[in-house]
Amino acid sequence: MINPQKISLAPLSYFWSKESTLAFYADAMDWPIDIVYLGEVVCSRRHLLKFEDWFALAKEIRQSGKSVVMSTQTLIENEPDRRAMHRLAERAAEEGIAVEANDFSAVRVLNQLKQSFIAGPHLNVYHSDTLAWLAGLGVSRFSPPLEMPGIDLAAIQQEKAASVETEVQVWGRMALAFSARCFTARHHRLRKDSCEFRCDAHPDGLPLATRDGKIFLNLNGIQTQSASCVDLGEQLPELLNMGVQVLRLQPQSQNMQQVVAAFDTARSTQTVAKVPDSALPAAAERSNGYWFGAPGMQWQAA
Repeated sequence: MINPQKISLAPLSYFWSKESTLAFYADAMDWPIDIVYLGEVVCSRRHLLKFEDWFALAKEIRQSGKSVVMSTQTLIENEPDRRAMHRLAERAAEEGIAVEANDFSAVRVLNQLKQSFIAGPHLNVYHSDTLAWLAGLGVSRFSPPLEMPGIDLAAIQQEKAASVETEVQVWGRMALAFSARCFTARHHRLRKDSCEFRCDAHPDGLPLATRDGKIFLNLNGIQTQSASCVDLGEQLPELLNMGVQVLRLQPQSQNMQQVVAAFDTARSTQTVAKVPDSALPAAAERSNGYWFGAPGMQWQAA
């Protein structure tokens, strides 16, 4: 029998209050998940949780029996961002906490520290040669790009080193792009540097509609997300047969426990995961088109 996969909780993409964030992770400690990613990955202006707060939370989660990974910011824009990334990597190394590198400057720092690391989905590992090169730099696990078709992932799985684990996002809105411009601030007719932290009014992002009223994208500060919620629950048996070790769930403000429960049941029984419609993020529909090499917003039933 193939060993059941682990479940991971991806780093929080949204800007929640400190109280809401800590309450969310307090609940998560009781959920049947194995790995928790922590840290601010979207915008350095979001600092209600300070550096020490994240590491105190990491200590608490580790004590609950779960593995913790500290995630670096995806878009390093300036010198303070660079220093913050260095500080996070160095502190994580001191405390024996794994790090997810979300850009190649973090890869360089972690390699210099001689620390193994996780390659985040935004490093864009599209083929086995890139993964082999990263393995030589210390990668222990990688997340393929969100738009990678299943057939391409299967090819990488056949060729990659056995020592490198694979982690696939199977639930949640997809992070499609990052920009130096803050689209949430622009929506509120504010400049990025004086944004008044309007992201806090949109705990699951700000839906963006086309002229004919169709929800098309989801704005989250400098991050552009899919409006749809990727759901690879029907592909779990296929992922299992491929040897994918970690199922990655994107946090959302409501009904996250239902999502975790559905995937936990599925990995235990080695069947498909059936997340109820009531657990979908607000205004979101399911999608899995990328898995089939089709437009990502599409849904193809098994």
